[in-house]
Amino acid sequence: MKIDTSQINAIRHKDGPELVLAGPGSGKTLVITRRVQHLIDQYHIPPSAILVITFTKAAATEMRQRFEKLMGGRRVPVSFGTFHAVYFMILKHAYGYTADNIVKEEQRLQFMKEYIRRLRLEYDDENEFISSLFSEISLIKNTSVNLAHYYSSCCGQDVFRNIFEAYENFLHQNRFIDFDDMLVYCKELLVQRPDILAAWQRKYQYILIDEFQDINQIQYDIIRMLAAPQDNLFIVGDDDQSIYRFRGARPEIMLNFTKDYPDAGKVILDTNYRSGAEIVRHAGNLISFNQKRFEKKIAPAAKTGIPVVKQEFQTQREQNLYVIQEILRLHREGMEYKDMAVLFRTNMQPRFLMEMMLDYSISFTAKDRIPNIYDHWITRDLFAYIDIARGDRRRSTFLKIMNRPKRYLSRESLPYEEVAFDVWEEYYEEQGWMVQRLEKLQMDLKVIAGMRPYSAINYIRKGVAYEDYLREYAEVRRIPFEDLADVLDELQENARGFETFDSWFEHIKQLREELEEQAKSYKVAEGVNLSTLHSSKGLEYDTVFLVDVNENVMPNKKAVLDADLEEERRMFYVGMTRAKNRLYLLWSHQIRNKDMDPSRFLIECESAQTKR
Repeated sequence: MKIDTSQINAIRHKDGPELVLAGPGSGKTLVITRRVQHLIDQYHIPPSAILVITFTKAAATEMRQRFEKLMGGRRVPVSFGTFHAVYFMILKHAYGYTADNIVKEEQRLQFMKEYIRRLRLEYDDENEFISSLFSEISLIKNTSVNLAHYYSSCCGQDVFRNIFEAYENFLHQNRFIDFDDMLVYCKELLVQRPDILAAWQRKYQYILIDEFQDINQIQYDIIRMLAAPQDNLFIVGDDDQSIYRFRGARPEIMLNFTKDYPDAGKVILDTNYRSGAEIVRHAGNLISFNQKRFEKKIAPAAKTGIPVVKQEFQTQREQNLYVIQEILRLHREGMEYKDMAVLFRTNMQPRFLMEMMLDYSISFTAKDRIPNIYDHWITRDLFAYIDIARGDRRRSTFLKIMNRPKRYLSRESLPYEEVAFDVWEEYYEEQGWMVQRLEKLQMDLKVIAGMRPYSAINYIRKGVAYEDYLREYAEVRRIPFEDLADVLDELQENARGFETFDSWFEHIKQLREELEEQAKSYKVAEGVNLSTLHSSKGLEYDTVFLVDVNENVMPNKKAVLDADLEEERRMFYVGMTRAKNRLYLLWSHQIRNKDMDPSRFLIECESAQTKR
C-alpha cells in the first residue's frame, strides 16, 4: 500500500510528544505499526522500551499481529496491551496480585443481588437495576467524584452511598479488585512511590496510544506520569469520534493536549481510504457543525462514489420493510449479508426489525444484547392481566398486578394458591369501597377477555389505568415516564394484526425459538450486522443503513446541553463513516403511533457550517 505524506511524517517522528489526528479510514493502525518498526529499525530503540496501548484486547492483538507481519513474522518484545492490562501489570509487580484477585463478573452480580434484596428495595427489573448501579459505581471511580456529592439516577442518595460502600467492603474483605480499581490503585501507587514510578519510566521510554479520544482523566493522569520526563508520547485518535462520555471519556483531554504539551508536534491524517466521495462529503458537512473540535478537512481517496440515499416513510413498519427489500436485492446481486449493517441509536430500536427479518429468513447477528420486549417487566404485567382475563387463577399471577395501579389490596387477602373472587370479596365485606374495587377489577377482566390483543393492551393502559401506575413508578425512581411508555407503545404496535391472544402468543413462542436457534446456528460473520452507533465504532461495511433518523432519536431526546448534542453528532458521524460504498439515511413520519420530525442531522449533511 502506498503511504501518503502525512502518514510518512507521523511514522518518522522520533522524540517528544506528538498528536496525530486520524480521520475515519485514514490508516491509523498502519501509522502506529510502521512507526514502531521505524523506531526499532531506523532509530535503534530497544523493542522492550516501546509500549503500545489500545482500548480493547482485540485491538491489541490485531495491532501486534500487524506489527509482527511487518517484522517478517518474528517475535519482537514490544509491549502491546490495553490500559487495564498495562496498569494491572504494574500492580502485579508491586503487590503480587494474580488473576485470582480480579473479581469475576458472576461474583459481583451475586454480591449485588444478595445485598439489594437485604435492603428490600423496590425495583421491577433486577438486572436493569444492578446494571445501572455498576455503571454509576464505575463512573465515580473513573472520575474521582466525591461520593458525598454524587446524586444517583437509579435510587436515593443515602441508599446509593450505602450500596457503594458495601460493594467496596466486599472487594476489600476478599482482596478483590475490579477493572476500575486497576486504574485507581495504579495512580495511587505511582503518586506515593516515586521509586516505582521511575523504574517504569526507565522501562517504557516510548509510549504510543491508539484511539486517544476515548481516554478518561485517570488513564491520562497515569500516562502523563509514565511518559515523564522525556514525554515521548505519541497519541493517535480523532476528536470527532469521541463518543464514550457516559463512561468518563472526555474529548477535552485530546483537545487540550497541545496546552499540556506546548512543544507537541501535530500531524493530520486527512485522507479517507475507506468511504466513497459522497459519504465523505456528507459526513464532513455534518461534523463541521460541532464547535469544540480540531479544524480539519477530510478528503476522500476515491474521487467518485454512489450517492447517499435519504428516504422518508410514513411509518416505521414501512421503513423496516424498505430495509429488508434493499438487503434482499443487494444479496440477490451478490453481496454477502455480512457486508451490510443496520445501525441505530439504542439497543431497543431493532426489535421490530428483527421480527420482520426472521419472517423474511434473513440471517443477522446483533453486536449488542438486544432486549426481548416480551421479557420486559412491563410486558409481564400486561400478560398477567391477559392471563387472568383468560382464566388463570393462580395467586402468584394476581400478586403481580393487584396493586398496579394502586388498589390497596393486601397480600394477606389472598391466603390460598387459587384465587376466587367471591372469597376475596368476603375478606373485604366490611369495607364496601374495597369490594367495589374488586368488582371493577372483575369487570375490567371480562372486557379484556373479549378484545383483540391490540385493543386489550390499550384498555389495560387507559381503562384499567396501568399508565397511572407507571407515572407514579417513574416519579419514585426518578426516571423518564416516556421511557416506560415507549415499551407500552412498542408492545401495542407489535400486537397489531393479531386477531386472537392464541395467535399472538404462538407468534411470540416461535420468535423466542427462532432467536435461540439463530444464536446457535449463525456465526458472527455470516449475517447482517445489527449494531448501536456506539458498538459500530472501529468497524466497516460495504453498505450501512442508518434507521430512525428522527429528532428525539438521533439526536436522542436526552441530549439537552450543547456538549450532549455535540456527542450525538459525533455518534452519527461515526455511523456514517462505517460505510464504504452505500449509505442509507432513513426516517419515518410516525414511530409507534407518535408523530415524528426528521433529524436536524439530515439538513446538516447537505452543506458545511461556515467557519465561525
